[in-house]
Amino acid sequence: MSHSAVGPDDHRRIERLVHLYAYHLDAGDFRALGSLFARADLYVGEDLVAAKDPAAVSALWERFVRRYPEGTPQTHHVSTNLLVEAEGPDRARAHSYILVFQAAPGFPLQPLTAGDYLDRFARDPHGEWHFTERRIGNHLFGDMSHHLLEPMPEPRTARPQRWERTPG
Repeated sequence: MSHSAVGPDDHRRIERLVHLYAYHLDAGDFRALGSLFARADLYVGEDLVAAKDPAAVSALWERFVRRYPEGTPQTHHVSTNLLVEAEGPDRARAHSYILVFQAAPGFPLQPLTAGDYLDRFARDPHGEWHFTERRIGNHLFGDMSHHLLEPMPEPRTARPQRWERTPG
C-alpha cells in the first residue's frame, strides 16, 4: 500500500492525541488515559493487553505505575520524531519516539526508558480522530525502581519498532 502524508489540520489533531497520552500519564490521570483507547487495541511489546476497553487500560496503569502523594508518577514523557501517514480515507498511522524522565524523593532527575509507539487512527463521521491501535515498544531501560510498582517483563527485542515488522 502506498502511504502519503496527511493534511496539516489532520496531522495536528493526530499529534494532539499522541501528546494527550503523555499529558494524562504524567498527571497521574489514568482514567483519562484509558479513555483515549476506548476504541483501540493496546499492545505492550507483542502482547495485546486491552481490546477497546478503557477500564482495562486504566487498571493496567494503576497496577504498574507508582503515584506519589501529590497523585503523579513524577515523570515527564517526551514524544518526538512523529511521522504520520495516511492509510486510506479517514485512516492514518504514526510512529513516534518516547523518552521518559523522572525525579522523585531520593531519586535525582534521570532518564528511565526510551522507546517508540506505533499508532493507528480513524476519523469518525463527525470528523474527530481517535486511536484504533497503539503498540508500546520500550527497548532501552534505566532504573525503573521508583516508577514501577512491579517489574516489567524484559523486552523480546532491543530495537525500535517498525510497521514493516508488525503482525497483521
